[in-house]
Amino acid sequence: MRGLIVEAGRPNSAQYVDDLPEPDESEGQVLVAAIAVGVCGTDREIVAGEYGTAPGPGDRLVIGHESLGRVISDDSGRWQPGDLVAGIVRRPDPVPCLNCLVGEWDMCRNGQYVECGIKQRHGFARERWRVEPDFAVGLDASLLEVGMLLEPASVVAKAWEHIERIGLRARYDPRTVLVTGAGPIGLLAALLGRQRDLEVHVLDRSTDGPKPELVAGLGATYHTGLVGDLGFEPDLVLECTGAPPLIAQVIDQVGPNGTVCLTGVSSGGRKLALDLGGLNRDMVLENNVVFGSVNANLRHWQEAAHALRSADPAWLSALITRRVPAADHAAALENRPDDIKVVLDFTH
Repeated sequence: MRGLIVEAGRPNSAQYVDDLPEPDESEGQVLVAAIAVGVCGTDREIVAGEYGTAPGPGDRLVIGHESLGRVISDDSGRWQPGDLVAGIVRRPDPVPCLNCLVGEWDMCRNGQYVECGIKQRHGFARERWRVEPDFAVGLDASLLEVGMLLEPASVVAKAWEHIERIGLRARYDPRTVLVTGAGPIGLLAALLGRQRDLEVHVLDRSTDGPKPELVAGLGATYHTGLVGDLGFEPDLVLECTGAPPLIAQVIDQVGPNGTVCLTGVSSGGRKLALDLGGLNRDMVLENNVVFGSVNANLRHWQEAAHALRSADPAWLSALITRRVPAADHAAALENRPDDIKVVLDFTH
């Protein structure tokens, strides 16, 4: 069987191999034929050797966590052959912690979870994969071309859920949302904001290319430049870049009783001059909240599937800027300036 592997921890070791064994039944009762896998920054970092842990023995790790496939068979009877599904990425830890015990594995407390294609479990960038029935998420047939967007959409579905939970500490009536970054996460965050009938603003560095048009297609407003030049204080911010200077700016810019959700993962090693005392004063006096959010549980995946099903199919398709045959993985892993979402195609 063919698939895309790395030697975990070894930079630039990605290979498209043809000697993978069939997925072991211990991975789940549902056997799935891969259609496509989305490529993201996490995959590129794993290929660069920055992280990623193989399930062992050996260092081979099948990567890919943004999955889409068709069910071949399911011994449990839950899923039918031909069903369109995606596989949930994170699995609960074996202890389990209190959160994993109740299905909130995205909030694991002890870090012993595993993640498909990332941490101690093979991913979905292979011709066939298996998944437990409870960790498969069904997709409407209309999402055949874009269903690999479900994983990033689940991340922002969780972010929005937690924003709304925090908002319930007082009267919750937000009007304006700022999304920083117009990559897949940022654009999907903007989509879910517009589905909530909010006034959405998206800030990005690109002055041309597809991003401004995609934002306009949502009925949202596109900005470039500095956060301080926007001319308004947003009620909510979804920060999707992980850029430290931008994080500091949005925390300073958010309005009273505002909420800032950080979804971008920063690289360490850069020090900024920051007036923590002033930042603390403003956050306390204005009742502001800053929190981080990552990964998602089953509820968020299901919410994301509903959000994608409710979206304009043409708009979703426009997020996918390149479809690359799986064998040409090197081209897919290139980070080109106009890329939004690149997809590995397993049907050719």
